[in-house]
Amino acid sequence: MTGESDEAASQASRVAEVFRAFLQLGLTSFGGPIAHLGYFRDAFVVRRKWIDEAGYADLVALCQFLPGPASSQVGFSLGVLRGGGLAGGLAAWAGFTLPSALLLLAFALGAGALDNPVGQGILHGLKLVAVAVVAQALWGMARTLTPDRQRIAIALGALMLSTLVGGWLGQVGAIVAGAVAGLFFCRSEAGAVSTHPAFPVSRRAGIAALILFAVLLVMPPLLAGWTGSHALAFFDAFYRSGALVFGGGHVVLPLLENAVAAPGWVPVQDFLAGYGAAQAVPGPLFTFAAYLGAVSGIVPNGLLGASIALVAIFLPGLLLVYGALPFWDGLRALPKAQAAMRGTNAAVVGILAAAFYDPVLTSAIVDPLDVLLGLGGFLLLVFAKAPPWVVVVLLAMAGAVV
Repeated sequence: MTGESDEAASQASRVAEVFRAFLQLGLTSFGGPIAHLGYFRDAFVVRRKWIDEAGYADLVALCQFLPGPASSQVGFSLGVLRGGGLAGGLAAWAGFTLPSALLLLAFALGAGALDNPVGQGILHGLKLVAVAVVAQALWGMARTLTPDRQRIAIALGALMLSTLVGGWLGQVGAIVAGAVAGLFFCRSEAGAVSTHPAFPVSRRAGIAALILFAVLLVMPPLLAGWTGSHALAFFDAFYRSGALVFGGGHVVLPLLENAVAAPGWVPVQDFLAGYGAAQAVPGPLFTFAAYLGAVSGIVPNGLLGASIALVAIFLPGLLLVYGALPFWDGLRALPKAQAAMRGTNAAVVGILAAAFYDPVLTSAIVDPLDVLLGLGGFLLLVFAKAPPWVVVVLLAMAGAVV
């Protein structure tokens, strides 16, 4: 009895640790999904050592394959790993998501204050934070995951493919091509690609999550049509948007515009104002859904609408990655799968390099001073070992002053 209570207390302590770690990131992680992966790497690979570099790259590759917000799926999976199950994953999701969701809810209720020169300067400074964070992630991952000519070539090929094709198709195509190249050119090494323990998700739980994903994709629109319930239609609009998006948060915007602006639930000008505010808050861009749910002109709206929209847009991606985790661990133990994953790991470096150029550099660097500020943030992170929040504060202040 005492052993069981000690084990329960230990797991509760780990879940609380997960929530605190991700809450800190939820309050400070500016810059979009690619930057978030850099923050996660620094926090959980480099500093806390919850997972090793190769295991982290494997996880990123898996989440790039799946529809949904890749950075939130990676964070949820790390929470599952550290917290010992679903409770840890939900703690990670809540800690990382709620700060930006609450800020956007406040903006929806009239608390936004970025439409002025100082606010726009702060926003620009936060874009420069993304430059420094992504550059740090690219530097560290390239050194670890592309140690030979074969994997450097795979990374360069992924960079070219993801740049020329663009969007989610280019990213998924680059990962598939990296896996195929790895089967042919990365088979000389032996042993496991990663030393982290297996994700504590049973195959039965994984299958149940995948079934629930499919049921929620099919049933709500049918029930909404039969009953005329706007609440079900509202849930379905956000759930379907989250289920069908590949390639990160920005790709969901046209889907959401079609789902809520086209039918007139949210006026176009309000939609665009919320999108601008979403660029200024930390955390995942998918929390834009909380704003849209709050300002909807049709009930449910306000706090209830924000809550429904927020859960609905994240739920499909979390169900998919939770369902995939138990099978991913089994697959990645096979020698051929290990070779393929060495190729996908290298491809992830190329994809990150492509994203570093566009949209990170193209949206943040507008003059030589921006180059100096971004480089300064990078040097602080890599060589001075400054915490990311320090760089966030310094570059936001610099943006406001300039």
